[in-house]
Amino acid sequence: MAISLPGGLATPALMIDPDVLDRNISRMAEASRSQGFALRPHAKSHKCAQIADRQLRAGARGLSVATISEAEAFARSGVDDLFIAYPVWLDAEKAQRLRRLADAVRGSARPVEVLIEVDSGSHRTGVLPHAADEVGKAAVDAGLNIVGVFTFPGHGYGHDAQARVRAARDEEHALGEAAQALRDLGLDVQVVSGGSTPTVGQWRPGAVNELRPGVYVFNDATQLAIGTCGVEDLALAAAATVNSVPAPDRSPWVTGHGYLPRFPQGTITGLWEHHAVVRLPMSCWSSGTAR
Repeated sequence: MAISLPGGLATPALMIDPDVLDRNISRMAEASRSQGFALRPHAKSHKCAQIADRQLRAGARGLSVATISEAEAFARSGVDDLFIAYPVWLDAEKAQRLRRLADAVRGSARPVEVLIEVDSGSHRTGVLPHAADEVGKAAVDAGLNIVGVFTFPGHGYGHDAQARVRAARDEEHALGEAAQALRDLGLDVQVVSGGSTPTVGQWRPGAVNELRPGVYVFNDATQLAIGTCGVEDLALAAAATVNSVPAPDRSPWVTGHGYLPRFPQGTITGLWEHHAVVRLPMSCWSSGTAR
């Protein structure tokens, strides 16, 4: 990595090597294209209109995002094909924003399209594959336009290279089963979407027809540690001034990553950009307080 730091730089600052960035974008676009997959990269990794433009010009069919706000921002920058790859819970205000967004991007004559999320093994969000038809029927009865299924093989983030292979196979099997369940209902399944940066090179054409990797634009310490990129593939660095000995983010006697007033016995065991995992004792479920 050869990012140079200009003199007098105010820290902290993020530094990007545009040559490495473009190489990462081109390599992923070519890998997807050569294997017959549509590419819809996840833009939550960069949240940057200029980088999104680079991805689209390299051949991406559109962008994946995690929130309505991200979708609104990219729509304002001219992106007209957006997938909110997140289980959105709509209240009245969010529903209005989503409708305005759909009208602006796709035109009022075309309805919002919906994909059903499937749990392919990471056990974070999504319905089990065999239950996709139940969710699909309920969605259709509610007037939604179901066009496919999607998943995120998060369990592919393992140091063992075989974990990435297993995650890719789990993804294919789960999405294939879920897609067939919807087809058995008579639905036209157009999009079968999966993929992640760690499973690059492990995908096989067949059940999946769209991929949504995100971190590959920059790569990071995790990708370097698990062997999915080299030092020469790191496109972003944080320039910082060291001014103290670091203290731990969480004291060892503190349980979990937060406190839940309604569920004081619960433990927040995992945090991601837009997700958290909470473990509750069985007593909460049996008493009904977890509902």
